Amino acid sequence: MELRERITSATKQAMKDKATSRLSTLRLINAAFKDRDIAARAEGVDGGVADPELLAILAKMVKQRRESARTYEEGGRLDLAEAELSEIEVIEEFLPKPLSDAEIEAALDGAVAEVGASSIRDMGRVMGVLKSRYQGRMDFGAVGAKVKDRLSSAG
Repeated sequence: MELRERITSATKQAMKDKATSRLSTLRLINAAFKDRDIAARAEGVDGGVADPELLAILAKMVKQRRESARTYEEGGRLDLAEAELSEIEVIEEFLPKPLSDAEIEAALDGAVAEVGASSIRDMGRVMGVLKSRYQGRMDFGAVGAKVKDRLSSAG
């Protein structure tokens, strides 16, 4: 529960500092976590979801805000785009450092070798290994394309 504790601590600090926009973003994060906890209880998981799933929620929140910011910029609403980008900064504080290109390539090599992937049919298994280990540390959309290219040329 380390991630939850860090966010709770940051929320308390934002209240003390009267940092309203930061506090608002932290509250959105907590609300998203609580929503997922409630859904997990319906699935029979008590005690809240684990950090890897919370990291996935944060990564999804960042992705949504990037898309919104892009849409706002295209629509000429730079004020709204700026608000989305500032929320991304707060959310990213709680995500692990993204992997470098070299680290991504090494992770791909390891996952392909571990699964024994030899064709495009093994892509799901390779992606499963990557998602279980590197949630929040790589863009799985971009990595998916790399896995597909690698397995297409292999098989």
